This record gives sequence, structure tokens and C-alpha cells, in this order.
Amino acid sequence: MPATLEQLRRCHFAVDLGAARTRVYVKGTGLVVDQPSVAAMNTRTGALIAVGELAEKMTGRTPDYIRVVRPVSGGTVVDIEMAQRMLRHLLGDKMRRALRRKPFLRGAVCTPHNADPLAQRAAIETLVGLGSRRVELVDTLIAAAVGCGLPVEQPEASMIMVCGAAATEVAVLSLGNIVTAERVRVGGEAVDHAIVQHLRHEHELMLPSQNVRPLQLALSGNGLTSHGPAATEIHGRDVCTGLARSVLVDTAAVRDAIQTPLTAVLDSIGKVLRDCPPDLVADLADRGIMMVGGSALLPGFDDMLRQATSMPVHIAERPDVCAVQGLGTMLEGRVEPLELDPVT
Repeated sequence: MPATLEQLRRCHFAVDLGAARTRVYVKGTGLVVDQPSVAAMNTRTGALIAVGELAEKMTGRTPDYIRVVRPVSGGTVVDIEMAQRMLRHLLGDKMRRALRRKPFLRGAVCTPHNADPLAQRAAIETLVGLGSRRVELVDTLIAAAVGCGLPVEQPEASMIMVCGAAATEVAVLSLGNIVTAERVRVGGEAVDHAIVQHLRHEHELMLPSQNVRPLQLALSGNGLTSHGPAATEIHGRDVCTGLARSVLVDTAAVRDAIQTPLTAVLDSIGKVLRDCPPDLVADLADRGIMMVGGSALLPGFDDMLRQATSMPVHIAERPDVCAVQGLGTMLEGRVEPLELDPVT
């Protein structure tokens, strides 16, 4: 059952377990953790070697006895024990001792829209491993909408699109609840995969995972539009010889490769609007779509949506931390519910 605002005000900390990054908000302190959801462990001893940014740098560069794992996949905890260990190390001893001093520790955690009971249970068990006596579940769409300042509690439509690493969620909100929503398993990772496959097939080049982001930044400016840079140089490994090689990549072809996975996102927006009441759709014609999430910063993504939907498209001021900031806003009691007097 979703948590109420009164229940969230009693919580002491909140966690946003994303597929790409893990963020922790502590009541009265603010955002204390913003690190990649990655851990490196020694398979011989079982010891945890590194977490966060250091573990992410180890990806693809470790010997056989060191394994780099991601305990969160698709917004769902897939390895509870490793997620607990990762969170403990990210918080640090000082913050964990401060939390343990609370007489009845309460936590809140974001879960994807319509998450199945097993996914919800995994999120709860992860926070219980930190010492939490009670865990409140908050829909990621609601938390992100509150974090970017949308009037969620008002009787007017607000459309939000959470662009995550593993999935994209689109919803229309009104009166503090989700009117209609759609979730597609297309996110930043799907875009990265499309770029890697394009370079492999067209240029016979294997691109290291750390080089995907620089290629996307090379498309910056007008990004996914035809006004971007004509070409950019990419370094990788030749598929046939295994030697290092550089190629000049046509960015127009890369933009075409990126468009394919993003088509599913456009379809989900159309489905949400078709299922939405006409009065709310009329509100959205003026208010438009608010984009949050790390993948919302993909260069030119907002322009593509603007052309496809003919609606205003806005990107939140800090789209990557909107969900955890929304949780923090509700924990601090800065969200006032709409009070309706009963009709007598």
C-alpha cells in the first residue's frame, strides 16, 4: 500500500535505488549519498573491495578474481545481500551510527510504477538490512513529480516522464494520484547498447563501455537533430585484429541508431494520452511534459519529443536527483495535502 504524507513525515531517511545510481537522503541533513550502483568484490575471500565511482572505474579492467556487480537491475534489487553491503559502505560508519541512535528507525524507498510484490519485498529487505524497523514505499513517479515542483496535489493535470537507465515511465497525475501511466523497458542503457551495436556492425569496432558517454556528448548542442556536428572520432578495439583503432563516425548515422529505441518511448506517451480523460489532456496542451531522470539529459531528446507530440517539453532543473529530492521534501513535511471539507 502506498505511503501517506503523514507516514512519510515520520521517516528518518529515504533511498532511491536506481539502476544507474543510488541516492540517500537523511532528514535534517539532505542528500548524503549520490554514487553509481556498482560494487566490486573479491571472489576468493568474499570481501567487498570498492563501491560507487571507484567500482565503476574497475568495470572491464579487473583480474579474474575480482567481480564487478550491479545489485540493482531495471530499478529492482536483484541481489539483496550485496545491495545491503553496498549501502552500508556508501553511508559510512558515522552516518550509520547516527541513524542507529533513532529509537524506531523508519525509512522510505522509491519503487517503479506497478512493481510486483517480489520487487517491493526486495526493496524493503534492503532497508531492513540497514536497521530500519519500518519501510514506506513511494512510487517513483510521485516522488519525481514532487521533486521537480509539479502541483501534484491540485485538481489539474501534470504529465511527467521519468527517463531512467533501464526503463522510462510516463504518467499523468492529478489530486495526488496517478490517473494513467505506462512503463517501457527502454532507457539510457538501451541507447548505449544501440550505439555499441551500430559501431560494431558498421565499423567493426568494439567500443568500451566508458566511451559511450563521450560519444553522446559529441552529439551535444542540437544533439539528435540534423544541426549537430557532422562527424566525431572514436577510439576502440578492432573486431578482427583485436588492435586499437580510431574511426571517424558519422553522427547522422548514430542519431538514426538512437532513434530506434526511443520510438517505444513515443508510443508510450501516445498510449498515456489516449487513456487520459479529455479534460486533463486539455490542461496538458498548455502545461506540457516534464522530463526527469538521468537520461533526460540526452542531447536533443527534448526537441525530438517536442516535434513528435506538438506539446511543450521541459527538463527539470536537476533531473537526475528529482526522485530523491521529492522523497526529502515529503520527509521534511514541505508538501501540504489538498484538504477538502466534507459536504454536509
